[in-house]
Amino acid sequence: MELHTFVIGDDDFLLDGRPHRVISGALHYFRVHPDQWRDRIRMGRMMGLNTIETYVAWNEHAPQPGLFETDGRLDLARFLREVQEEGMHAIVRPGPYICAEFDGGGLPAWLFRDSGAGEVGVRTLEPRYMDAVSGYLRQVMEVVAPLQIDRGGPVILLQVENEYGAFGADHDYLRALTDLFVEAGATVPLTTVDQPQGDMLAAGNIPGLHATGSFGSRATERLAALRRQQPTGPLMCSEFWCGWFDHWGAHHHVTDAAESARELDDLLAAGASVNIYMLHGGTNFGLTNGANDKGVYQPTVTSYDYDAPLDEAGRPTAKFWAFRDVIGRYAPVPEFARVDPAPFVVPSAAPLRCIGALADLAPSSWREFPALPTMDDLAVARGFARYRVALDAGPEPGVLAFAEVRDRAWVSLDGVPVGTLAREDHAFSITLPRGVGELEILVEDEGRVNYGPRIGEVKGLIGPATFRGVSVAGWIASPVPLEVFESGSSLQLIPLDRVTPPTLVGAAVHEAVVTLDAPTDLSLSTDGLGKGIVWVNGFCLGRYWRKGPQRSLFVPAPVTRAGENVVTVLELEALTATEIAFLPDLALGHTES
Repeated sequence: MELHTFVIGDDDFLLDGRPHRVISGALHYFRVHPDQWRDRIRMGRMMGLNTIETYVAWNEHAPQPGLFETDGRLDLARFLREVQEEGMHAIVRPGPYICAEFDGGGLPAWLFRDSGAGEVGVRTLEPRYMDAVSGYLRQVMEVVAPLQIDRGGPVILLQVENEYGAFGADHDYLRALTDLFVEAGATVPLTTVDQPQGDMLAAGNIPGLHATGSFGSRATERLAALRRQQPTGPLMCSEFWCGWFDHWGAHHHVTDAAESARELDDLLAAGASVNIYMLHGGTNFGLTNGANDKGVYQPTVTSYDYDAPLDEAGRPTAKFWAFRDVIGRYAPVPEFARVDPAPFVVPSAAPLRCIGALADLAPSSWREFPALPTMDDLAVARGFARYRVALDAGPEPGVLAFAEVRDRAWVSLDGVPVGTLAREDHAFSITLPRGVGELEILVEDEGRVNYGPRIGEVKGLIGPATFRGVSVAGWIASPVPLEVFESGSSLQLIPLDRVTPPTLVGAAVHEAVVTLDAPTDLSLSTDGLGKGIVWVNGFCLGRYWRKGPQRSLFVPAPVTRAGENVVTVLELEALTATEIAFLPDLALGHTES
């Protein structure tokens, strides 16, 4: 085992005592199928990178208190070893808060469930928050500490918190986190990152942590601001934004490759180190997308393509080649022939068959509640919940109202759809045709807020609930277990007496069987689909929505197989498609230009 030193010098990072420039790219292991990690890492090396950076998503590793999962797509040690096997270093950013446009900014939903002892703090010294953070960081460091460079591994830097200066200025909190990292075995340099503007750098850093910047333009100006804040040590932009993320109902963001390359050139010409955010964005598989709420709730789309040098499918873009040319002026780059990205295999379209209602296929476990429960009261971290109540307020129509709906609710009365309540529209009330009957509401959590003061908020229907201004009581509620769709087997095996006929209305499950000659990456078209979720062989690709901008879902080759592949579609509204079709390329939507 070869041991090395990596420290912060007066002007440079020092690797075994010699000046070293970090040229890194971000790659989140939890957004890429593990059998495709090596390809993305190697492509980073082909672009000229010497380092790969990743966040660690607490809520992915710890979906329940007391758990810390590290297998399959969460095998962080395997990911870091694959980085090292490619001859590269690694930067690890465990948070505990990561933002990353990821569900809840990486903070687990269970952390904020009402314990009867008041609210748990968010990114503060509040004791219950810090107790949970302490346990989490120790578990992360059990994986990462043995893989630090001075112990024979690839890890050269660890980041404490994440853009904390945009959230608060509690230096005691930062000191407590720093102590936790050190106590848990951190021996490589510890860093912070903040935007070099206003007071963010000063608010988000303390002595002993090396400050770095996050920006995507005006590199020379931003590096000068960073130097004023931190007179010595290496300059580093540890989030060089070369693209951006997308929201449902908006446009697909792109940045000019030549312009981004010029900014990267300015940054490297100044002698700075860099982490390109993102090298490869990947996909918000499952229900892992986050959301923003700055007065308007905006959930992030499934694709995290980010207009990165490697697209959502890992193929080099014009930005890849432009960045490689720039990096080649400052560091050696491997020989690598330029090739055009290959189009996707386009299998024959497969007919869609309605299998049954969601309510039939995902069994319920109803519980009674004295007051309107949230999804968190039901221990639902992601997904859906069903609510029911018997109305007995007379035959006249009236308004049903809630304090808030988080995030989308489909309302029916005696099985007949009445309408939809949507958080992004601030629509929290609806007129019912009468005040008598069984009221049922299906609620979708569209992604927990990952940035700003609404981090840690609960999901579901938020009371009080009223009809004609009178409180509605007697609710029963149930989670909607989506695990039934993860087997990869045909749902047609469900006994027919449990299946609602295909004339049903409301949330329903459809299925197609696609035949492939061999496992391959695919681009599944969502044209003709309304709003919902797709699984392939039990692997959840993520959400689709007719609002766009994205019109395709990326299917990684390792989840496909030669022969029959089962595509399961949970349609929440209405679809017009009669078949599942595929595209020769990603369809990420319209841009501003």
